[in-house]
Amino acid sequence: MSSSETEWLSQAQQGDEEAFSILVNTYQNQVYNLCYRMLGDPVEAEDAAQESFWRAYQAIQKYDQERSFITWLLSIAAHYCIDQIRKRHMMVLPLDILPEAEAPDSGPGPESYTAHRELQAQVQQLLEHLNSQDRAAVVMRYWYDFSDEEIAESLSLTVSAVKSRLHRARKELATLWQGQQTGNAQPARRYHEIPVF
Repeated sequence: MSSSETEWLSQAQQGDEEAFSILVNTYQNQVYNLCYRMLGDPVEAEDAAQESFWRAYQAIQKYDQERSFITWLLSIAAHYCIDQIRKRHMMVLPLDILPEAEAPDSGPGPESYTAHRELQAQVQQLLEHLNSQDRAAVVMRYWYDFSDEEIAESLSLTVSAVKSRLHRARKELATLWQGQQTGNAQPARRYHEIPVF
């Protein structure tokens, strides 16, 4: 945590709304991206990100500066998104990243971009089979590089439960991936070779 972030957090905990606004501006993309990957809809993701920041603002007095702020903040967002998924009884996790990052760069040609998008769609279909907590754990691990301990802290699970969930999710994804690839007459991959975007 940088010294300026520590200062903003301290000021925010003392009721400084400007300092909290700086924190929002600093982390809004990360919170929005998590919500978007979990909920699959840009409007819902925007609402969820705003709600997450509102909840963080209300609980900022309870925040322990010994913890990683981004872990704490993303855990609030993940829990909110899990609740939303449970409410609508749907499991959607598009792998699309923010629109400005979706466009291909000047390097790869249209064939490469199309193949990449098709692969994203295949992985998205696979992830839709995971329950909301497993999906959150997968997103935190493979998109945010969270450790087992950080995922456990974020999702209010034990480290062994996180390891178990990730193992089970990878195994389920591998089985589904192999089934898709067999149907496409392509060689099946081991679960650790499933592409993650």
